[in-house]
Amino acid sequence: MKYANIKYYDIANGLGVRTSLFVSGCTHRCKGCFNEIAWDFDYGEEFTDETIETILKSCEPGYISGLSLLGGEPMELSNQRGLLPLLLRFRERFPEKNIWCYTGYTYETDLLAEGGKARCEVTDAFLDCVDVLVDGEFDRELYDISLKFRGSRNQRVLQIHEDGCPELFAD
Repeated sequence: MKYANIKYYDIANGLGVRTSLFVSGCTHRCKGCFNEIAWDFDYGEEFTDETIETILKSCEPGYISGLSLLGGEPMELSNQRGLLPLLLRFRERFPEKNIWCYTGYTYETDLLAEGGKARCEVTDAFLDCVDVLVDGEFDRELYDISLKFRGSRNQRVLQIHEDGCPELFAD
């Protein structure tokens, strides 16, 4: 797996100050995507154990609220497999902090349903680590600059509860 960028002290991609990881690889190809360069699975740097430790170290200060995953597409199958070790170590080290994940896939149909487009052997464990999921492909026709934490009106910000039930996150 490769990643396109890591933003430290990010305040745009979730509540509070965060570390945001932009993974490489996306098959959605949304028109108007803000990060088109990260569509290529071979773009950027290798995601290694050293990368994981750098990210975890950046999350240590008390003023860091958590970790955000963006892309590219974190929920592409190869990216889920590559990111799961980071998520598990993050959860172990920072149980009080949260994880946000931005995906063009839809929670109920693509991630949870048997045969879903983005469902694999690690999806349940991955989603168990996620506190807030921003789902749905970006739709340029539904673009709305007034929306918090998403770009188009079809996208949802879902708080994922421990039982796996989503709740629309209050703006």
